Formats: sequence, C-alpha cells, structure tokens
Amino acid sequence: MFRGIILAALLLAPLPAAAQAEQQALVDRATLAVQELMTTGDGLAEARDYLRRARAVMVCPRVFRAGFIFGGEGGPCVLVGRDGAGSWSSPAFYAMGSGSIGLQIGIQDAMVMMMIMTDRGLTAMMDSQFKLGADAALAFATVGGSVQGATKAAAGADIVAIARARGLFAGLSLQGSILSFQSGDVRAYYGRDLSARQLVVAMEAHNPASDPLRAVLMRFGNAN
Repeated sequence: MFRGIILAALLLAPLPAAAQAEQQALVDRATLAVQELMTTGDGLAEARDYLRRARAVMVCPRVFRAGFIFGGEGGPCVLVGRDGAGSWSSPAFYAMGSGSIGLQIGIQDAMVMMMIMTDRGLTAMMDSQFKLGADAALAFATVGGSVQGATKAAAGADIVAIARARGLFAGLSLQGSILSFQSGDVRAYYGRDLSARQLVVAMEAHNPASDPLRAVLMRFGNAN
C-alpha cells in the first residue's frame, strides 16, 4: 500500500508543471506570431500603427477552421494590456470558438491579432464570454492584402483584427466568434486565481516567462 501511495504521488506531481508548460507553449507561439505579423507581408506600416495605438492586444497564434456544410473555427489566445507608461502586462488566457452552417468546404489555419483600440473594447474583453461583433465594433483586415484598404473602414473601431491565413477558404471572418476566459489556464500559469482585469488592467501578477512576448510587443507597439 505504501508503494502505491508513492507511485500515486509521483504520477500526480508533474501535473502542475505540465499544465504550466502547455500554457507557456501558447505564450511562445504568440510571441512568434507577433514577430511574423509585424515583419512580413504588405501593409506593415498600418499594422504597426494600430499596435502602437492599441489599449490591449489579443494574439491567437493558430485559429483553425474547417467545414463541410457544417463549419467551425477556434483556437487558444492570449490577451495582453498596456498601461499609460507603455509597459505591457503578462497574459490572460482565452479560447476562441464559433460555428456556422452553409455551403462551404475547406480547411484553413490563421494567425490572428486583435488590437483593442478603446476602453469600451477592453471592457467588453473583460467579460468571461465575449461575442465579437455583438458587443464592440470589429474591423477586420488580412495582412498581405487589405490592411491599407481597410484603414478608412477601421477608423473609430473598438477592435481591429489582422491575420495571416493559409488554406482553401477565401477569407476569414471573426464575426460571431466567442472568446471565453480560461480561469484554469490562468491558475496553472500563475499559481493562483486571477481575473482578466487583475492581469491585463491592474497588472497584479507577472510570470517572467512571458517577458519575450512583452518585449516583442514593446518593440513594435511602442512609439519610437
């Protein structure tokens, strides 16, 4: 019985570290996504300008979409806020999901950045669930094709999204997608329960492992 207790302890001990490693992998992928979106493709000046003016940024390093009549899309995301002095917070964790019905066939994955431009947009993001296009205006542009053309349409928007997509679908629409705050992922990454507002607005917790993400946002998102 004693051996069984020891074995159970050995099996259970790695779980917190494994959970944190999973979320760290997401933060690392988000860092690479910001780097790629801000350095490759057309319309980089406009994309960087949105980032410099953003109140916060949500990065979804891989939004996966597939469909055959019934379609859906989703993926994990991180939300990072900026204070008045230009410092970026450690990330809060979200999941994106949506569904659709229509004549569609294909498969696609995309890197997505949503720049939250206003306090109204940021307040909406603080909800445990937030539906894009329902609670705040969303202007969407795809890096490499339409960022420049979308500049006028995005003027005054609460949230501006850019993406780099690959696959068979002609375009990527985020309208109607639901973003859900992942409290369990936050607990795994910081070791305690925290709300999105405590992390992104009040900046009450910090994980040094997120510093590369904060640094790349500082590089491209702060005025020179």
